[in-house]
Amino acid sequence: MTLAILCSGQGRQHAEMFALTGNVPSATAIFTHASNLLGSDVREFAQGASNEALHRNRAGQILCTTQALAAAAALEDAVADRVIVAGYSVGEVAAWGVAGAITPSDTLDLVADRAEAMDSSTASGDGLLFVRGLSRTTIDLLCDRHGASIAIVNPGDAFVIGGNRMTLQSIAADAKALHAIGIVDLPVEVASHTKQLIRASAVFRQHLTRVSVTFPPRGDTRILSGIDGASVLSLDAGLDKLAAQISQTVHWASCLQSCMEAGATAFLELGPGRALSGMVAGAWNDMPSRALDDFRSLQGVRDWLTRHVPS
Repeated sequence: MTLAILCSGQGRQHAEMFALTGNVPSATAIFTHASNLLGSDVREFAQGASNEALHRNRAGQILCTTQALAAAAALEDAVADRVIVAGYSVGEVAAWGVAGAITPSDTLDLVADRAEAMDSSTASGDGLLFVRGLSRTTIDLLCDRHGASIAIVNPGDAFVIGGNRMTLQSIAADAKALHAIGIVDLPVEVASHTKQLIRASAVFRQHLTRVSVTFPPRGDTRILSGIDGASVLSLDAGLDKLAAQISQTVHWASCLQSCMEAGATAFLELGPGRALSGMVAGAWNDMPSRALDDFRSLQGVRDWLTRHVPS
């Protein structure tokens, strides 16, 4: 039986996101390093910062990656070596850390570098829009009409679109007229995964050359690439894709399908939030799929893993 670990992207940060992981001894060094990068204790920041501050690009990327790494450290004794790891947006960088290919400190440094490269390439007013319930063909037409791009393809005719906020407002109005069943302005300040960030991809690829990577990762761990859902079989190709996804469409639906084809029998989202585990449940309603935020204790997570992914 195989566990698929999902590392969340930005957008679901919240005050209690470190409730289960914040005091775990095995994660102390992770929190210390993340706090140094952020300039304040990340746990206190999550609890006390404004919603706007929580969702600023650099802070959001550091917070989400810290949670993934801390959760992996906290649950290391309960997770078998044979796992599939996939990450949504910045979660893909975290996935390399969770898989043991990149050290936690280097992973956190990389996401800080990634955020800074993205911010330096971002025009004022850029952002992301979520639209559900329209076909890919219709979304393509809307993007072509208004000069936007598909940033992420999710299961079930659900898309994230990147562009200028005024452009996204026009797309939202058209999508509403076409009876889209869900339209949400996402709390992200960059047009992630669009060609507007192509320079950031090049800058981040240079940062990736400066870290030590253990590849293949430990045990039988499999890492998936976000831009096509393929397993990473070559280090250089994998790092090329990791940098490229900053400015290319993420095919998250393909990642989840690849998890299934690789034999996943249960999914655990490390958080923050429940968006990814919810997508799994929506696509395969009989598949065990939970998020760390669903549990009241780490022991509850371990018990669930024992039931659904016995070693």
